[in-house]
Amino acid sequence: MEPLGGSEVFLFDVFRLDPRGEGLLRRDEHSVFVPVAIGSRALDVLRVLVERHGDLVSRDEINAAVWPGMVVEDSNLPIQISALRRILDQRRAEGSCIQTVAGRGYRFVATVTRRVADWASGAAAGSNGGGRPHLSIVVLPFINLSKDPDQEYFADSITDDLTTDLSRISGSFVIDRSTAFTYKGKAVEAKQIGRELGVRYVLEGSVRRSRDQVRVTAQLIDAETDAHLWAERFDGNTGDLFVLQDEITRRIAVALDLELIAAEAARPAENPDALDYLFRGRATLLKPPSPDSYAEAISLFERALAIDPRSAEAQSWLATALADRVHVNMTGTAAADLARAEGLVRRALTASPRLPQAHFARGRVLRAQGRFEDAICEYETVIASNRNCAFAIYEIGQCKFLTGSMKEAIAPVEQAIRLSPRDPYISSPDISNGVGASGSRI
Repeated sequence: MEPLGGSEVFLFDVFRLDPRGEGLLRRDEHSVFVPVAIGSRALDVLRVLVERHGDLVSRDEINAAVWPGMVVEDSNLPIQISALRRILDQRRAEGSCIQTVAGRGYRFVATVTRRVADWASGAAAGSNGGGRPHLSIVVLPFINLSKDPDQEYFADSITDDLTTDLSRISGSFVIDRSTAFTYKGKAVEAKQIGRELGVRYVLEGSVRRSRDQVRVTAQLIDAETDAHLWAERFDGNTGDLFVLQDEITRRIAVALDLELIAAEAARPAENPDALDYLFRGRATLLKPPSPDSYAEAISLFERALAIDPRSAEAQSWLATALADRVHVNMTGTAAADLARAEGLVRRALTASPRLPQAHFARGRVLRAQGRFEDAICEYETVIASNRNCAFAIYEIGQCKFLTGSMKEAIAPVEQAIRLSPRDPYISSPDISNGVGASGSRI
């Protein structure tokens, strides 16, 4: 099967499918498209069916596109189809949009309209004058170091899921897995890959399974200098491989989000543009909180906004920083900070109603105002777009605690710690007085 067109989006019923961008979205009662929580495998199956809407697509064709080179159980595809139907057919009167042709395959029968993705026309602009885009990365196929060649599917699955998860990092440009897998089994230097694909970073790794234990290693390489920026290993028990795979990919994605932001912020630039200032501001928020560090971050975000006054990202990050320093009692102008943050969030959501950072910033403002239940709704919206946002998950636990739901607070806080176990902000005991941790990031 031919790779899907990366620059197209597909509209059908009340849904919008953006394969390389925002994923699956549903139009709400205000005619605004909002993200739909959907697994990466189900999303891939949907991509295949929608791309060939009206055609009968065999099970073998779908399996080859979604699980390339892997041996999967016969029940895997029907499970994903069932999950899709639960989402797509909720308010559909004329039957399922996915038709089963017994013994042959599936057909997507809803009317589909193709459009060029919004981001495609601006891709060149994001490349900073024709160079490599900010936060551009390719995830190379992870190497199977196990003696059993049948474990190849597990390494490939981790590669696929990491590609999907990293594409959710704001401002990222991630090479599609179809291109990445052309390097499988080839000894090619990171510099060459960077030149061929036009990316700044290369992520590579390996998987080793021994009896009931699995070790996954990953390392991030600067494709311009061939320098190793970050490396980590992750160990787990194979009692449930799918749960283990999910946890490992989440943890790597969370760690890489921080490393990539720090690496971008450290890059020298004589004339930084708005995105450079955003990266530097985000990196500054990761420093130990102090009045000076907040002032520096706010100044950097303000510079980004001065360059691009309509940037919803800059508005959202500036609002986040303002709300954060209120949370940690490091401002003498709390009321003014919150009022300004609220205005910035309103502007950001008006321009970009699905932007996760804008919803996160609004959650911070609402929490500072004591509106904890409303804040939880905003954080849940963030997680629907980015399941790896450990801090949004942590904030839900904080808000649950502050509403008196002590038992309900435990699970999200534990999940956040599992996602980002070395995060000093997540482990900070601030729930006793309602003061939040800084270093917010999406």
